[in-house]
Amino acid sequence: MLSDYIHAALARASYEKLDDGTYYGEIPQIQGVWANEPELEACRAELQSALEDWLLFSLSNGFPVPALDGIELTAARVG
Repeated sequence: MLSDYIHAALARASYEKLDDGTYYGEIPQIQGVWANEPELEACRAELQSALEDWLLFSLSNGFPVPALDGIELTAARVG
């Protein structure tokens, strides 16, 4: 399920080449997840890493994660 969510999120990513020649990528539905790298493929990889970090942080702290393609992720409560 986590891999499906990551795939769905990355399918929504948008990329643009900036005036300085670097690439900027973001996932508009997930505020604060972005990347900026000299090459497009590096930007894609960094964006995925940023998304994974954001998901781990959000879920471990009980923050909401937006549903994508009907996939809902919630943190399991222990105790």
